[in-house]
Amino acid sequence: MNRRLLVGSLAAAVLLAGGLAAALTLSGGGSKTAATTVVDSGPISRLLDGLPQHGAVLGEPSAPVTLVEFADPQCPYCAAWAEQALPTIVRKYVRTGKVRLVFNGMAFVGPDSETALRTALAAGRQNRLWNVIDLLFANQGTENTGWVTESLLRSIGATVSGLDVERMLDERSSDAVDRALGQAGAFARSAGVNMTPSFAVGKTGGTLQVVRISSLDPTGLTPSLDAALGS
Repeated sequence: MNRRLLVGSLAAAVLLAGGLAAALTLSGGGSKTAATTVVDSGPISRLLDGLPQHGAVLGEPSAPVTLVEFADPQCPYCAAWAEQALPTIVRKYVRTGKVRLVFNGMAFVGPDSETALRTALAAGRQNRLWNVIDLLFANQGTENTGWVTESLLRSIGATVSGLDVERMLDERSSDAVDRALGQAGAFARSAGVNMTPSFAVGKTGGTLQVVRISSLDPTGLTPSLDAALGS
C-alpha cells in the first residue's frame, strides 16, 4: 500500500472539510528530532491512571459505545490527535464509562512503524498498550530515521508503572503479537480504512461506522459520540 497515497488522502479529506489548520505539515514535510529523554510521561500517566485496560481496549468493557482509533505510530496527525483530542475524549467519555476506546494499529509508513507498533502490542499483553502508544506519540521523531531505538523503547517502558520492560521487548516477535498485528490490519481493510488517523463509532457489540474527522481537536469526534450515545 502506498503510504504517500494514504497521507495524501488524509490531507485531502481533512482540507476539504475545512478543519485542518494550515500550520500542520504533511508527514515528511518537516523535521523532528527524536527525544533523547522521554517527555510527557507524567501527564499521560495521570490521564490513564485508574482506567481499566485489556489488550488494546481502554475503558469499561460494558461501556455502551465503542470508539476505534486507526493509527500509525509514525503518523504526525495521529500524534497531534493524541495531544489535542485524546485527553478530552478520555475525561469526558471513557472515564465516565460512556465509551470504550480501542486502538487498531497500522504500520504503513515504514520500518519504524512496525517496531513501535509491535512494542505497543507487546505492552498490551500486560494491559499497558495505551501508556506505551501515547508515549511513542509524545516522543515521535521524523519518520523512518531510526528514531524508534531500543534505548527509547526501554526508556518509555521504564516510565510505565507495572510494566515488565524485558517481557515487553521479548514478546514483540511472539506469535500473540504476530496475530494481533495481522488482525489489526485485516480489520482496517474490512472497514475500508485507508488513512490515519481514522475512527469508527457505534454501539458496543453492534455495527461501527467509519467517521472522517474534520479537525484534530475533540470537536472532530464529539458529535458522532454524542449521536451514538443518544441513539
